[in-house]
Amino acid sequence: MAEYRILVRKSVHKDLDGIPKKDVRRIVKVIGALAKNPRPTQSRKLSGEEKYRLRCGVYRVIYEIEDEELIVCVVRARHRKNVYR
Repeated sequence: MAEYRILVRKSVHKDLDGIPKKDVRRIVKVIGALAKNPRPTQSRKLSGEEKYRLRCGVYRVIYEIEDEELIVCVVRARHRKNVYR
């Protein structure tokens, strides 16, 4: 199986600025793992959208998958109370 390319929006970099460093390391590790498996068992599809979410403690990573082009685009990485707004 070919690896997916990871694209991270600029807004995600801003989201990560306000998160403690130990949590940022965990989030970056999870995002990196999406290259090999974009649909891990702990991911959930968001209803009404073509996006998925992953839990990283109290933070959530929202991403889109483009299977035709083998791309995973990370849209958001925020605290769980703010990520869906």
